[in-house]
Amino acid sequence: MQLSQQTLEGNWNEIKGKLHERWGQLTNDDLQKARGSVDQLVGLIQRKTGEARERIEQYLGEITSSGAGGVSRVAEAVRGYAASAVGSMDQARSRATDAMRGGYAQTERMIQQRPIESLAIGFGAGLITGVIIGLMMRSE
Repeated sequence: MQLSQQTLEGNWNEIKGKLHERWGQLTNDDLQKARGSVDQLVGLIQRKTGEARERIEQYLGEITSSGAGGVSRVAEAVRGYAASAVGSMDQARSRATDAMRGGYAQTERMIQQRPIESLAIGFGAGLITGVIIGLMMRSE
């Protein structure tokens, strides 16, 4: 039989829903008694519906293989999304690195071309920062 105990347990809620769709006369109590046992489940469906064992086993095999295929498709989609996200992050990191290098080179050129103005700007920025920090410390 294609259906294993592990597959039955792992996909029980999905299988139970599909069994209710196909054989509406199965109750939740019936299915709960057969949970985890393929042979009990097949026997239960046979007793309640009169369906042939081979047809029941074939149907169970179909719904469990389609469930596993669905999980595989979801897993593949997640892997594809993760790979895409990694690629996007690499591109963003590369752009940020290039922008930082460009800004550094531009700053270096400006300092080389106008050293006195650069020194005055650095001194002024430091002075303003010191005054702000001093005022903040004084207010505490």
